[in-house]
Amino acid sequence: MLDTTSFAILPTQEKIEGEPKLHVGSVTSFTWKDNRLSGTNEHGEFLIYFAEKKIPRIIVNPFGKVNSAPSIAVSLKQEPHEATFYESNDHLIISCGSVMIEVEKDNFAIKVSNGKKTIFQSASPSAFYKNSGEVFFDSLMEIEDVFYGFGEKTGFLNKRGSKISMWNTDVYAPHNKDTVELYQSIPYFTVHNKQRSYGLFFDNTFKTEFDTQTYSNKYRMSAAGGQIDFYLFIGENLKEITYLYIELTGKMSLPPKWAIGYHQSRYSYRSEEEVLEIANRFKQEGIPLDCIFFDIHYMRDYRVFTFDKDHFSKPGKLISTLLNDGIKVVPIVDPGVKKDVQYPVYKEGVKKGLFCKYLDGQIYYGDVWPGTSAFPDFMNSEARKWWGSLHKFYTDLRIEGIWNDMNEPSVFNESKTMDLEVMHDVDGDLKPHLEMHNTYGLYMSKATAEGLAELLPDKRPFVLTRAGYAGIQRYATVWTGDNRSHWEHLEMSLPMIMNLGMSGVAFTGADVGGFSSDCTPELLIRWTQVGAFMPYFRNHSVQDSIRQEPWVFGEATTEIVKKYIKLRYTWLPYIYSLFHESSQTGVPIVRPLVLEYPNDANTFNCNDQFLLGSNVMVTPILRPGVTHRSVYIPEGTWYDYWTKEVYEGGKHLLIEAALDVLPIFIKEGTILAIGSDIQNTTEHQKIEVEIYAGKKGEFNLYEDDGRSMGYKEDHYSITNILTEMNAECMNIKVNSSGDLTWKSQIDKVKIFGFSGDVRVENPSEFREPEKWKIEIQ
Repeated sequence: MLDTTSFAILPTQEKIEGEPKLHVGSVTSFTWKDNRLSGTNEHGEFLIYFAEKKIPRIIVNPFGKVNSAPSIAVSLKQEPHEATFYESNDHLIISCGSVMIEVEKDNFAIKVSNGKKTIFQSASPSAFYKNSGEVFFDSLMEIEDVFYGFGEKTGFLNKRGSKISMWNTDVYAPHNKDTVELYQSIPYFTVHNKQRSYGLFFDNTFKTEFDTQTYSNKYRMSAAGGQIDFYLFIGENLKEITYLYIELTGKMSLPPKWAIGYHQSRYSYRSEEEVLEIANRFKQEGIPLDCIFFDIHYMRDYRVFTFDKDHFSKPGKLISTLLNDGIKVVPIVDPGVKKDVQYPVYKEGVKKGLFCKYLDGQIYYGDVWPGTSAFPDFMNSEARKWWGSLHKFYTDLRIEGIWNDMNEPSVFNESKTMDLEVMHDVDGDLKPHLEMHNTYGLYMSKATAEGLAELLPDKRPFVLTRAGYAGIQRYATVWTGDNRSHWEHLEMSLPMIMNLGMSGVAFTGADVGGFSSDCTPELLIRWTQVGAFMPYFRNHSVQDSIRQEPWVFGEATTEIVKKYIKLRYTWLPYIYSLFHESSQTGVPIVRPLVLEYPNDANTFNCNDQFLLGSNVMVTPILRPGVTHRSVYIPEGTWYDYWTKEVYEGGKHLLIEAALDVLPIFIKEGTILAIGSDIQNTTEHQKIEVEIYAGKKGEFNLYEDDGRSMGYKEDHYSITNILTEMNAECMNIKVNSSGDLTWKSQIDKVKIFGFSGDVRVENPSEFREPEKWKIEIQ
């Protein structure tokens, strides 16, 4: 462990990185055929085409032939979009609509423009390599540029000035801004200034690095192997860029409603009696609860697909009891399969040849929770199908969700992972772990999600994963791993979740209260306030830490924590509608302010406040003992959610927030759908509509059964509520469409900030048998 002492900085161990000297050189030949520009450089080959109208793809392989097969991240069918080509004296030029790619023949520099505006420009020269296999690509960077995305990373929202690497790693040590590798590798980012924005996805599954720190006028992306392969997203704004990225990598499926309720977990609840005690206590306290997690102690000596019969002797009865109270169970399932010739899962995996192997066919073994273990080769479709089918063990018990952990994959050794010489069988194509490591968690999530879908065809599967790669949103929800009960980790969770959202992962959250270390009453309160407005809402803690269930710190703390868990449920109709929007557009549920206010420089580095949807701004307290904070109010008129006090935007305010207050601001024109109190999502909610007066407002209330796949066959309703206001009158127009079986009863409308006449255009024709009750506050 000398790397944690001053030994790590001995002068003799100083690292001096040299610049890569080998450039791919000039274009030596080219061909335009089938809307693809392919050719050779002095070293290697290149391929350029439009994957979609506004999505250019650029591939450069300095070592030989280009491989145009995309990684698992890409779900868009790879058919080049129609484009035009012409050659000038110095350039090769491809155009698709308003987007144009210019390739400089001499130095292979690349410029992409939209109309007359330059959007992206590489350095000149741009593409480099080392004979050891590394590849590099340099792009120009403007003074005003800010960088967002990069998936799950520590530090502030704007990643400019950082060196970020992608290598999925199990990190239990306290996360800080120098922890550059965590559980997810999503090599996608957006570059933004007031004049232009673009997105870039570097689809290379080897270890990659992004350096926006070393150079003043350019940034560099590099990979430990493979080829330079990236997509650009040329949207008109950050929202469209996000949509284009999701068009390439796939949309999130609409989750079951119980998955966005409150979840309770601990490492571990160790017996049936303890689980029932926890569930009953929630009921006694009147605190809503939708799910309890089973961590590794439910298993027999940590063997997946088993129960410890000494402590969970009747799992079927336990789960039925919980389900009768509306509480789901989600068990943990890790990839490590214990080496035990009497263990059916291990025996079957060996006999069928479905575990990871070396080139000579020997199974790779590593130590994890069960001891010596084998690991399924999830890159192989037969292994995925087999693994998915094993979940019948859980679905037969009426379990509908699975928690995938340790799937970086984590191994208890010096490298923290699998031997890099392991060869994965990608359906006949053998690839080393060095190349496939970052995708292991994504492939496992795919196996789990598809297995649940096969076993429960009319249920929406819920998969929670720690590890993943770009495209993980198609299969799983992501939580930010083993955080700590540190105020710094609460603060850091905001930009982490916002950047995950900007990277296509909308359904994400952090462990409320912190997983490791000891929580405090104040920290639990402030973290629960934040968690109540995050897409994923789970309280989780490690063994031997102070317990942090809502009631453990006494009555005063319990009441405040309960208040915000209940608030989560009253906001569910609004939040669920945002989930539907995100599943259609890819726009994140929790958003940085810059996504809605891209021309306001005050939002570019706003780390400590966020938007829920477009018009609800949450500005939490993130430090102990603090009851005041500075808040930036963007343009427009905003209402304090609690007091209804009105503020004009475009300035900073000093606001007060006692311990029981989470500062929330609602923008003029906002329409909220607020549900009645419930114990969990199995109960039906009545809805009140809240209208915050503004010239215009619009909201689409999405409703369905919350659990089945029927929504894919149009079994849902959408109620469009539109408001228009002048000095004397507010008009409310209501139009419901779809399957009205699923509409909730709206029996009251509260209007804030307006005292004139209110006219509602015949809601009885669309929704209710009686007219709404209008309350002007």
